[in-house]
Amino acid sequence: MPRPMRLIAVTVAFILSGLLAWPASAQNVIKMSTTTSTENSGLLGYLLPAFEASSGIKVQVISVGTGKALELAKNGDVDVTLVHARPAEDKFVADGHGVNRRDVMYNDFIIVGPASDPAGIRGGRDVLAALRKIADSKARFISRGDNSGTDQMEKSYWKLLGIVPTGNNYLVAGLGMGEVLTMAGELQGYTLSDRATYGAYRAKSGLAVLVEGDPRMFNPYGIIAVNPAKYKDINYQGAMRLIDWITSAPGQKKIAEFRVDGQQLFFPSAQR
Repeated sequence: MPRPMRLIAVTVAFILSGLLAWPASAQNVIKMSTTTSTENSGLLGYLLPAFEASSGIKVQVISVGTGKALELAKNGDVDVTLVHARPAEDKFVADGHGVNRRDVMYNDFIIVGPASDPAGIRGGRDVLAALRKIADSKARFISRGDNSGTDQMEKSYWKLLGIVPTGNNYLVAGLGMGEVLTMAGELQGYTLSDRATYGAYRAKSGLAVLVEGDPRMFNPYGIIAVNPAKYKDINYQGAMRLIDWITSAPGQKKIAEFRVDGQQLFFPSAQR
């Protein structure tokens, strides 16, 4: 074969081999949107290597607030989403954007603030009474303001109180939980946090847990596959392998074993 023809043949073979290999390699990657709490707490860094080692599938994580995580899934930008805002999750599935939602784990929300506790809420178990005291005392409160699961929960509390928080002491950050905890520590303000992220940022923020234990502060997490009927290029098979693993006995055991400073931050809740 003449040299130019050999070069063309080799080039075509190389291109074809790459094209044929692409779908297989694409199936070995899952894109997952999730909340900042699962990332900031260190849970995913602990959990996902075990799944990747057992499955041979790499998980690419996009860590944002729950609202944005569900929006990414709705737009087909990810294959699976792990979030914590049950009403929003149920609507996401009912609207046809996701399938096979499953419970994964739970923890709880807490109100944290400066040790000086200017609003006098320390030791309380009623989240609404605590927020009313914070508002009445004009103490500084830092809100996520990012449509995350935490932000949606906080807004639901204010709505139940009939209070629209405003003024210079109510600061809307538009940031993730870790950043808001750092900000609250620097400004000596209060904030609503999931317990897991607070555990990871406790020393850095210097904030204390002041209110906990209200049943209204229960915080469940769910995982949902993006609907493959809506987006044909979704890695649905990979998404379901992750869902099956994280809700399996080994996955649930790994969640239960995750600790920060010796404290369990997430509690498995999958129903098999």
